Amino acid sequence: MYPTVFATMDCAHTALFGYIEDLQDLSLIERPVRRSLKTPEEIERLTVDEELNDIERAVYLLSSGQDIQGTSVVANLPVLIKQNPAETLRRVVPKIREVLHVAGVEMQLTAAYSFLTILQEESLSIHSYCHSFLQIILQNLEHRDTAVSNSWLETLLPVIEALPKETIRHEILNPLVSKAQLSQTVQSRLASCKILGKLANKFEANVIRRDILPLVKSLCQDVEYEVRSCMCRQLEYIAQGIGTELTKTVVLPELVELARDEGSSVRLAAFETMVNLLIMLDHGIFTPDQQIWFLEFYRKLCRLGLQEENDQSENPVQALEMEKKYLSVRKNCAFNFPAMIVFVGPKNFQLELYSTFFCLCHDPEVPVRNTMAIGFYEVTKLLSSSLYLIHKELVALLQDEALEVLDALLDHLPETLELMTSGGESSASENKLLTVPDLIPALTTAEQRAANTLKWRSHEKLLHKYACLPRVISSDQIYYRFLHRVFTIVMTTNVLPVQKAAARTLCIFLRFNRKQEQRHEIIQKIIEQLGQGKSYWNRLRFLDTCDFIMELFSKSFFCKYFFLSVLELANDPVANVRMKLCFMLPKLKSTLKLPLDKPLLQQLELCVRKLLCQEKDKDVLAVVKRIVLELDRMEVSMDSFQKRYYEKDLVDQQKENEERLLLEMEQIEKEKQQSDGRVLSEKPFDKKRRDSKTGSALVKSISPAVTAASTSSPTVIGKEGRKKLGRSRSFSSQAIHPKHGTLEKCANKSPSCNSTGLGMGKSVLLPFADDSFKPRTTNASVNMSFSPPSAIASSSRNSSNAADQKTNGSKDIQPRKISLKNRKSNA
Repeated sequence: MYPTVFATMDCAHTALFGYIEDLQDLSLIERPVRRSLKTPEEIERLTVDEELNDIERAVYLLSSGQDIQGTSVVANLPVLIKQNPAETLRRVVPKIREVLHVAGVEMQLTAAYSFLTILQEESLSIHSYCHSFLQIILQNLEHRDTAVSNSWLETLLPVIEALPKETIRHEILNPLVSKAQLSQTVQSRLASCKILGKLANKFEANVIRRDILPLVKSLCQDVEYEVRSCMCRQLEYIAQGIGTELTKTVVLPELVELARDEGSSVRLAAFETMVNLLIMLDHGIFTPDQQIWFLEFYRKLCRLGLQEENDQSENPVQALEMEKKYLSVRKNCAFNFPAMIVFVGPKNFQLELYSTFFCLCHDPEVPVRNTMAIGFYEVTKLLSSSLYLIHKELVALLQDEALEVLDALLDHLPETLELMTSGGESSASENKLLTVPDLIPALTTAEQRAANTLKWRSHEKLLHKYACLPRVISSDQIYYRFLHRVFTIVMTTNVLPVQKAAARTLCIFLRFNRKQEQRHEIIQKIIEQLGQGKSYWNRLRFLDTCDFIMELFSKSFFCKYFFLSVLELANDPVANVRMKLCFMLPKLKSTLKLPLDKPLLQQLELCVRKLLCQEKDKDVLAVVKRIVLELDRMEVSMDSFQKRYYEKDLVDQQKENEERLLLEMEQIEKEKQQSDGRVLSEKPFDKKRRDSKTGSALVKSISPAVTAASTSSPTVIGKEGRKKLGRSRSFSSQAIHPKHGTLEKCANKSPSCNSTGLGMGKSVLLPFADDSFKPRTTNASVNMSFSPPSAIASSSRNSSNAADQKTNGSKDIQPRKISLKNRKSNA
């Protein structure tokens, strides 16, 4: 037993000494830190007399200070130049010149940057700058450190732009002849290439031809590929200096020779330079035969790798590499297709390029089709009157199997569809209408394909782009082919961004729907299936939808159809729904206008009071208390325009006018159909055609900012709109369809908070009368004269205060209805 004990003690002893050795190592690490502290002697040397001015301090630090102090002086040189230029040039700059001969890399880089800053800030005249700094720059240009040399070169090149010709000739061009020789270092010859590129724009063509071009040719044939590549990239600037004629006889032969160079970097530089020179070399230089050759060569490149049979004996690795190269070539051809339309001209598109366009849009490789989708809008803008030729390709890209192709097409889909359906300048109207039946199935297929993938961002993007459809197709087409699908997405999808995008697009469809019956049905579904839905998730989305409605519609529209339905959610059993409602209360208050909306304001106050008194969830209660303070600070706007709310009121008035204009256009169309006797005998195609024309014209007349995600600026309806508005103020004589009874019943509900005994204004029923978009007026008698008895009897926005009725144990309140006889007699 004892040996075991001794062994244990030995192990503990060894571990203890191990810890001590580790502590000793730590002390050794700390020793250099202590030694690095400045001694009193060193501190004394670094101390500067405080009585010295800036110039004297700079001279002292450059003469007897350390490198870091000298670098600080050089970095501060632009400030000294501004403060005292004469003394700085006389005393400080000569000291800097002396120090730079033995200075380190950091000070050299700092000096190059400071000299460039002085030039850019124009602190000195160019004459003074050249006298003081040019020689310093040229002397340090040959520094042995590459980074320092390049830094001084980057300073010299902007200086050349500002120097006069004679100074450049004597100080730069003449010494450049010797520095560009093969006997000089590679670094010197590279600098000579860049300097020659700058000098090309400073002299006349004959001077360039006599003094500069020989050096250029010599450097283009240098033994080092780096020099040849650098000089090749400067040929673009040389060509700009000598003009088109000398470029064709001098520069182009050099480029052709460099394009055959053994170095790949040289060949790449030659190709990029040729592309950049195309701006100078106008296409008019091409002869007709050259144009035909160029176009045919482009066509071959677009089909490269598609028509060739694979050689079975070829190495599979090499075959794969060739396929990648062919794919890259076709992709680049697709990228440059809009430029080829400019080359051949839009009028020759069908004859010269349509077959190539078809081939690229149906290429077997996704990257090629994706590139065509990216540039499709550019092609659409260029073709103008020949847009009908590419309609099939648009449909094909919309129905492409690869979702990335569809995603690329979506970026400019609204603009593309508007151009396609407008048909360009001289196309016939029949061509415009014939495109729609094909586009609609393609758009629906695209949405279904996006919905069936996990890439929800593409689905969200597509739903956002659907907001352009009211400007493209008719209201009926949207209602029967898109609206119900969008509503289903709002109800069923689990992705929140997709659901919000669908809700916003649904509101835009509702905004531009031109039939009251359809509008009422949509509103009824929103309230019943979202606002009163069984799932709390749908009730949350109902509040999101109301946010969009407040953004897109007028205040009167929201208050008439959705205000009370939103307040009812204060009784929701889910705390998250009540909390979201609390955050919306300030927005709800901002939609009210006094005195017409006083009953709704009372309902809002009762709702808030009930939340304060009866809310049990601590988080919701905290939000309510915070929101109450915000509500107290808010002022309710009046019916008449106020100075502080003038812009907002003007926008809201514009929305009301637009909503009323939709009603009047619908009524005018019905009257026209009845007068022509074409209600029953009209052909479906003719009806769709006329509806498309009037619908698109109406939507385009309404502010397009409504369909965008931003607030619209105040606009005013034109003379035509004012005439129509004056001719027919409201169309309220039509009866509501029986199937909207549920909606009317929902609108007739009062907030359940009134069951607790809180007060309520008289008659807050909201039926969907046909004058739903009629603007509010402060005179109740005026409203009565233009409204049917049923609408007046049930509308909360035209009623006065009355006594409240309470029911025991019931959330609904039966308001006292006004006698129709009294209404009629008053009217």
